[in-house]
Amino acid sequence: MGAKAERTRANLVQAARAVFAEQGYFDTKLSDITDRAGCSTGTLYTYFRNREDILAAIIESAYTPVLSPDHSGEVVLDRVSRIRRANREYIESYRENADLMGLMDQVAHVDAGIREVRLRRARAFVERNAQGIAKLQETGAVDPHLDPLLVSQALSSMVSRMCFHIFVDDRENPRFRTSQGIDELVDTLTTLWVNALGLSAEPDADARICTTGTRPTDSSASADTRPTDITVPTGVS
Repeated sequence: MGAKAERTRANLVQAARAVFAEQGYFDTKLSDITDRAGCSTGTLYTYFRNREDILAAIIESAYTPVLSPDHSGEVVLDRVSRIRRANREYIESYRENADLMGLMDQVAHVDAGIREVRLRRARAFVERNAQGIAKLQETGAVDPHLDPLLVSQALSSMVSRMCFHIFVDDRENPRFRTSQGIDELVDTLTTLWVNALGLSAEPDADARICTTGTRPTDSSASADTRPTDITVPTGVS
């Protein structure tokens, strides 16, 4: 896709998100989106088949940076600090995208396609965290008898549902609208993660980061290049 086409597609995604927020997903017509974007319906169909495709693209654009954060060039952090950083990145992103999270929850109940998008994003986060937990088990830092995938599902779901309650269900509560409130939330969820895994703040023997600016971001990365930290709690509620 050329640069102009990418800009047009991004403009449609941005316009759709704004219209969905104002009018609701089910009350939005494709013409509402194209009117906002300043293009024709034919142009929209060049990139998307329907509203479901557009909402899926909105979800992707919002959460790809959270799933693959760039930490290149940073200092090596101990295990606890890495989990705290991951929790903060996820919580802050969730707060910024609370309107989308509420919309996705609503639509997923009645739209099988969006439900699958939601589950696919959740699986990606859970599987990445499970890889991190398994690595910690290999180093003796976590009980090796635990199923890393099941542990990841439990802890990641705890974070995402807590964020949904705070930023969607109870969005008018002023407690978490301040930096102090966010710090408290980050610290609390991090403590629960760390206590559940039985971790200390000691650095991993093989903890490392990529300083070249090219960091592996998925489960296909080879074992000798993939960072060993737990990345981010589950990305969708």
